[in-house]
Amino acid sequence: MRRRGWCSASCFLLIVSGMAFTRFTRRVSHAPDTYTPNELGVCTGRRWPADVPPLYVITPTYRRAEQIPELTRLAQTLLLVDSLVWIVVDDADEPTPAVVNYLQERRICHVYLIARMPAKYRNRNSLHKPRGVANRRKGLRWIKRHAKSGGSLYFADDDNTYDSRIFEEIRRTKKVSMFPVGLVTSLGVSSPIVRHGRVTGFYDGWIANRKFAVDMAGFAVNVNFFLSKPKADMPFMVGREETKFLESMDVTLDDIELLAVNATKILVWHTRTKKNGRAKPGDKKLDYSNSNIDALITQIWR
Repeated sequence: MRRRGWCSASCFLLIVSGMAFTRFTRRVSHAPDTYTPNELGVCTGRRWPADVPPLYVITPTYRRAEQIPELTRLAQTLLLVDSLVWIVVDDADEPTPAVVNYLQERRICHVYLIARMPAKYRNRNSLHKPRGVANRRKGLRWIKRHAKSGGSLYFADDDNTYDSRIFEEIRRTKKVSMFPVGLVTSLGVSSPIVRHGRVTGFYDGWIANRKFAVDMAGFAVNVNFFLSKPKADMPFMVGREETKFLESMDVTLDDIELLAVNATKILVWHTRTKKNGRAKPGDKKLDYSNSNIDALITQIWR
């Protein structure tokens, strides 16, 4: 009798567990993995939990030898983050095949756009070119048109280095959040100055009468807050892109939410990759015809 009772109870538990497992697997199977945002501006699948707000990461990029390696480094971090849409905006007149192919091979929800720097700025010397502005503006326009599920937006340049923890913190942004960025200017860091839990100023190597003397990688914005500000825009003003964008949304110091343990930890670094020139053809004495080298040559900047 005891053995029968024990068996009945065990069998009942196994049946209930099996039913729960079946319901769980069915629920998962109804949400296939997708990598192109839908009409709500999000993707679906295992990396998109229902209770996690989306994170829109806008990455300006341009054609150069380091383009794919730097996108690869950033992608390896973003692949650790759930509910993320990667908006890659290329400064080009037409799609860059290498970038398009790279993104299609990655299992990450993404959008690929092109946005050429306006011609009137291209002939300026390097210090006076508004780099990445056309790209970011294009990414912001995409968010205005397609993001219908809330969340937060962040500008992540492809040459920076990110601790994946900062992306999870960014999700909590209600209006505008800020945090330190390492390896910026001669000071080595750009950060809000915090006293008693409030922002009282900015520590940065280039203040220049900027209301918000922050690095582009040092703040995030809530999507609904951004969408509520019809005049929100980023101008082609070298060195003032960040502050003018924040000012266009009527942000005040009291609006700023502090991340990275009250701005005491560095989780983003403004790293720089050594510039490489165009690859040169191999010496005629090298016999590499009809070999793997033919495939490799198509993947290098020439």
